[in-house]
Amino acid sequence: MTATTLPWAIPLLTADEIRAAERDWFAGGHDSFDLMQEAAAGVANILNRLTGGEPCRCLVLAGPGNNGGDALVVAHLLETGGHAVTVVGMPPAGGWAGDAARARELWAGPMLDPQDPWPEADLIVDGLFGIGLARPLEGVAADLVRRVNASDTPVIAIDLPSGIDSETGQVLGEAVIARLTATFHTLKPGLLLFPGRLLAGQPEILGIGLPLGNSRLWRNGPGLWRLPEPSPMDHKYSRGGALVWSGPQLQTGASRLAAQAALRAGAGAVTLVGPAEALRVHAAHVTAIMLREGDAQGFGRLLASDKVRAACVGPGAGEGVRCVAGAALQSGKALVLDADALAAFEGQADHLARLVRRHPRPVVLTPHEGEFRRLFPDLSGGKVERARAAAALTGAVVVLKGCDSVIAAPDGHLHPIERQRPVGIVGDLKLRDAAQRR
Repeated sequence: MTATTLPWAIPLLTADEIRAAERDWFAGGHDSFDLMQEAAAGVANILNRLTGGEPCRCLVLAGPGNNGGDALVVAHLLETGGHAVTVVGMPPAGGWAGDAARARELWAGPMLDPQDPWPEADLIVDGLFGIGLARPLEGVAADLVRRVNASDTPVIAIDLPSGIDSETGQVLGEAVIARLTATFHTLKPGLLLFPGRLLAGQPEILGIGLPLGNSRLWRNGPGLWRLPEPSPMDHKYSRGGALVWSGPQLQTGASRLAAQAALRAGAGAVTLVGPAEALRVHAAHVTAIMLREGDAQGFGRLLASDKVRAACVGPGAGEGVRCVAGAALQSGKALVLDADALAAFEGQADHLARLVRRHPRPVVLTPHEGEFRRLFPDLSGGKVERARAAAALTGAVVVLKGCDSVIAAPDGHLHPIERQRPVGIVGDLKLRDAAQRR
């Protein structure tokens, strides 16, 4: 199968936002069944491309809703195109309704029961459940998904692998493991958040004519930001200085990496501050980064300099980090709090929020899941929802780290034209601060 490279910096829509876009589209006089046929034609085209135009044996799974309707139209188009198609159907108790019923009329062939034996197939098309799934799969549906996964036949999922929560990427009981997911209009968060990202295989976006609308969630990428570019007249002080707090001599690696990152990102002068024995270790590793002995009070005094614009406290910080973080927060300078600095405020998110909001400046918190739970024990929900809530609570940009890191800004919105702060997605999945947008 051919992998398709997706563009960076694209909006992600939740299920509710997709439905709202569809309602507006239909209210404008567009026919909903035309939209279903457009979507199905896109899926059929992908399958024809993957098979090189050669006839193949396709097993199409049609669920009880519109995702099943899409699948039935796909089955009709594939059979018309010369493929050998078998349909396994899961009609709702009262029979298909609306556009799904119109799609059922297109499929003139037989329909197997989910518990019937299947013929051998070269490809399986998963059209069981899409973005509307709201509860775990069980019973016949769960058994059907397990049979699909046990078959070892390549699966093409329609819009979303069945059993994946479109908002969180979590598995609802059982979930189809797809080789490729043909998703409509734009990506859904669940296709980038783990484990959905892993189970969806290669996502491919199919345009179906809907207007994009507004989104609060974006896939992160260079289209939303860039590193600062120095002008010919810039020097190290005009570009701004950064301070990084160093912990004890046996914990210097993380702070040194942070200092190197600050230098690489464009800071004019970067200084590691900490105990003398730790600085001797740093001196054996760094050249362009300066070293300055100091304690928490000394760190605060250095931050008072007009030449310093930002600081980082927490990586390998060790004991006494609460005082250092407090001095940094009191300084009013832009600040990144990580690791030990976050642990120092365990269970005291409200107090940290008051310190953050005391001065109008950017603050970034970078917890992993364990640190997040300890700092925000009362926040629950999906990764995006929790990151947004933490950002709104503290007034800081929150980078909830992991294999699918999420970056959330305090307002939770993205307005790309006005260049205000967004929520987006990095790696494949990080939500990012738009202050650095182009």
